[in-house]
Amino acid sequence: MSFNNKNFSPHILYMTATPIPRTLTMTVYGDLDISIIKTKPANRLPIKTKVCFDSQREKVYDFIRKELQKGQQIYIVYPLVEKSEKLELKSAVEHYEIIANEIFPEYKCGLLHGQLTFGEKENVMQQFKNNEYQILVATTVVEVGIDVPNATIMLVEDAERFGLAQLHQLRGRVGRGSEQSYCFLVTKESFKFKFSRNIKNIEEEKINSIARLKSMQETNDGFMLSEIDMKLRGPGDMLGTKQSGLPDFKYVDIVNDSDIIKIAANITGEIISSDALLEQEKNLILKQNLNKYSSVNQNFINIA
Repeated sequence: MSFNNKNFSPHILYMTATPIPRTLTMTVYGDLDISIIKTKPANRLPIKTKVCFDSQREKVYDFIRKELQKGQQIYIVYPLVEKSEKLELKSAVEHYEIIANEIFPEYKCGLLHGQLTFGEKENVMQQFKNNEYQILVATTVVEVGIDVPNATIMLVEDAERFGLAQLHQLRGRVGRGSEQSYCFLVTKESFKFKFSRNIKNIEEEKINSIARLKSMQETNDGFMLSEIDMKLRGPGDMLGTKQSGLPDFKYVDIVNDSDIIKIAANITGEIISSDALLEQEKNLILKQNLNKYSSVNQNFINIA
């Protein structure tokens, strides 16, 4: 229902901090008035993002050390809590000891992951916010809900293993103050050749990983990243449980047919505005088809 009517007050307000692709917005929320906030709070600078490889690790550490010397704080995020025999990925618990005792022994480090109790997590985060820890070694538990303006560097290890939306959320943990912030996405050396050249003859998952990292380096725009993410993995089921893949629409491709979806949404809006109950003769066939569709879906729900 349109909010243009000054006498109308909405009963429900949906809010999300996650950028939603334009076609999904039109499809799922086409009957709602939508407000998009794209501006950042005042005095915040765009986060500089750089994809790095294992051979560049010492240069990254040197840069981090200079930031720490200026009084800034950093996050170092790992994909696993503890070392796994099945996955060749770095873990937070294992590398916390290395970071704290070998790489940055002159600074205090905290450890945060999902296996800690709620009270333990709250305590670690409060200590980091109070600058009792200069370095926070963590898993993706820091992805949302954490605001430490003094933290200016996000270092993500095995970055190719993270989804695009997740990487964008992690990057958003820095850049929350007035100082310039940075995000380093560290990946395996084997990606270096593929990252710098045209992608051919490699498996789809590696192609997608490289595309995600390149996209993160090229833009801070969450809406653009959401569009890229949808093209890479599909939107999944809007009314189901699938988290990826394309929905089984008969006549439309939700990724590539955004212009058609927009035209259809506008036409639908015009019909509803002029004949909400579909009583006009020109809309009778539409009403019959809609009733038939509703009946089929109701029978499906009853069977389920």
